Amino acid sequence: MREATRVIDRMRTDPPPRGSRITAPDGRKQVLYEVLASGSGAVLAVFMWGHMFFVASILLGTRTFDTIAQWMEHVYVAQPTVFIVLALFVLHAVLAGRKVPAQLRERKRAFALASDLKQSTRRWTGGDALTRPHAESWIWIWQVRSALLIGILGSFHILLMGLDIFSDLFGRMEGIEAVSSMARTRAGLVWLYLPLLIAVEFHASVGLLRLAVKWGPGNRLSRRTLWRIEHVIFWSFIGLGLLVLVVLAGWIDPPLAFLTGDGP
Repeated sequence: MREATRVIDRMRTDPPPRGSRITAPDGRKQVLYEVLASGSGAVLAVFMWGHMFFVASILLGTRTFDTIAQWMEHVYVAQPTVFIVLALFVLHAVLAGRKVPAQLRERKRAFALASDLKQSTRRWTGGDALTRPHAESWIWIWQVRSALLIGILGSFHILLMGLDIFSDLFGRMEGIEAVSSMARTRAGLVWLYLPLLIAVEFHASVGLLRLAVKWGPGNRLSRRTLWRIEHVIFWSFIGLGLLVLVVLAGWIDPPLAFLTGDGP
């Protein structure tokens, strides 16, 4: 804990070392990278929530799910979305990953500092901000960990959806359909989608919290309010996602099928 205290106090009081100044072109380049990383992350978060609402149509029954999926493919929404999401996925991973320490020794030191801060009772931030400074460092570390999990499981999911949309390899026809989606989930993919769901919702909700703080919208709201909003978003989509997984896995029938007269 003493090391973390010394590091933070030194960062606040000591001038930057010689040779560490950033030139104007370098500064503009870094701002551009940050805008692209933030923008691609925000678009991906909004897409994932829209994707969640689409998949949640299975709660209304299999025919409702198929109707929406076939409409999206008929108007050519699904096909280009695969390539757009893949491009944004790679762009965001590259630009956001540039801030992650490349060496294991540096990552261990960042983890140790965050652990020290977790035990600290000192307050470096004022006003309405968090009184425990470790939280911001801690969620960044877990964002990096969730990003690694998303990179592995998300890549597989995007590949699977691409094959599903452009071929009949996994179903009776080209495109997404409830029967094949439920069959794959029941065959074991539920255990892949469960950690992916948690990682994506955590990464997206915390990412938007950090964007709100970084780019200004958070100035109109207290930090405590932003954290409450993040918690509501995270747990709401986790709850919805778990219900969808339970239905896709065949553990319960679609609970809202009675609204559409659709069967399981």
